[in-house]
Amino acid sequence: MPVWLSTILEIVKITIPALIVFLTIYYLMKQFLANEYQVRMLDFKQNQQRTTVPLRLQAYERLSLFCERISIPSLVLRMRNEGMTTSELRLAMMVAVQKEFEHNITQQVYVSDNLWQIVKIARDDVVNVINLVYSNTDPESDARSFSQALFQFVEERNALPLDKALSAIKKEAGLLM
Repeated sequence: MPVWLSTILEIVKITIPALIVFLTIYYLMKQFLANEYQVRMLDFKQNQQRTTVPLRLQAYERLSLFCERISIPSLVLRMRNEGMTTSELRLAMMVAVQKEFEHNITQQVYVSDNLWQIVKIARDDVVNVINLVYSNTDPESDARSFSQALFQFVEERNALPLDKALSAIKKEAGLLM
């Protein structure tokens, strides 16, 4: 056997086992690092959920309260004073709705885009109802007649967007728990 062939065989005898050992270690390290990455990601997600779940639940609570506070009966009871005119009550109600909305606007970060759109539609509906009933009343009349007209309008309506918004809030909060 020529010398060069025996040298090549010796190199192959050393190289093949070394290559097998290298590939085995590479495969095992790759598996280990992938498992380690998954464990760390799971820990990260669990820590993140411990932080965000209470914040999201608080957002659902605040949006529920927002819907309750801007409901027409609630607004009328809170805003109407003796001696108010229809235009004064309307203005007070519009300002109250806007302030409530501004106070809760940051909650959109913690809820789905769809839910936030539903809440905005409910708010817009309340404003539209106030303006619609106002357009059919005398601005200088007593606020009591405006209040009664608002209550009557709400009673005659079947589906209120505020009720749908509250239902959507409850449904989304239920998915979280």
